[in-house]
Amino acid sequence: MKKSVYIITGPTATGKSLIAYYLAKRIGGEIVNCDSIQLYKYMDIGSAKPSEEDMERVPHHLFSIVDPSENMTVARYQEMALNTIDDILSRGKTPIVCGGTGLYLNSIIYDMSFGASPDDDSRREDLERLAEERGSKHMHQYLEALDPDAASRIHPNNIRKVIRAIEAYEYGRGIGNLSNLKLNTDYDFKFFALNMDREWLYERINQRTLKIINDGLVAEVSNLILNGYDINLPSMKGIGYKETIGYLLGEYDLDTATEEIQKNTRHYAKRQMTWLKRYDMANWIMIERGETVGEIVDSILNYESERADG
Repeated sequence: MKKSVYIITGPTATGKSLIAYYLAKRIGGEIVNCDSIQLYKYMDIGSAKPSEEDMERVPHHLFSIVDPSENMTVARYQEMALNTIDDILSRGKTPIVCGGTGLYLNSIIYDMSFGASPDDDSRREDLERLAEERGSKHMHQYLEALDPDAASRIHPNNIRKVIRAIEAYEYGRGIGNLSNLKLNTDYDFKFFALNMDREWLYERINQRTLKIINDGLVAEVSNLILNGYDINLPSMKGIGYKETIGYLLGEYDLDTATEEIQKNTRHYAKRQMTWLKRYDMANWIMIERGETVGEIVDSILNYESERADG
């Protein structure tokens, strides 16, 4: 019999962590992180990690486990996540995978093998030729369609990095076409994608940005730099961190940094929606203004029971 694994995903700021928390309390679940920045130690405020109190009340896994200086790969995440899921299931609990990092999510729900990457000079030459013909903007847009997370970290004019990121995605992962991937049949995935009115979502993004600034984002980033973490590390390119670094370097004032975080987060949410629409298995939960977390959890559980009855 397949083991049930819940997936709670959706654009940033839809309340995934809170909904996963209350779902876990209802069904005896444990939460498995699927957010690339929340994996890192010392990066709590900017990544909007769950509170320490919530993590104590409900078991949370794969949060703050990687040093910001380390190179985190999809293959490494896959190994840790699947081992964690199996451990939770072995103890009679229900895993709830929570987060919006698309490639990490794919590594769990699809049967993806990560071996040593072949030296494919011909593909690199093709991409370099395409960059010469179409330009940097076209290549960055192509990367955005494949891997929104990587695209958000890499400047459109950095053609070398854009091409390497495209190569990294294409190897072993298909080219943005999920039909090329086989479902991981070891588990029974209950996949729920959260959504809400775009205007409301953007309001929530703007308000959350103000909250993380007030909660001490600038001090958090300052401490990372003081502790020797290079500003060019991939971990430091996450939204919220890169804009704050610009402020600390004197490139603009804090109000401008705040506006940049809000703008970039809104763009990221839009890319996440594009990504999520590819999943035929997704059960969409539309969150309405005024709806309580309990009612949203009811919708998730009722969806399952109604499907079983039908």
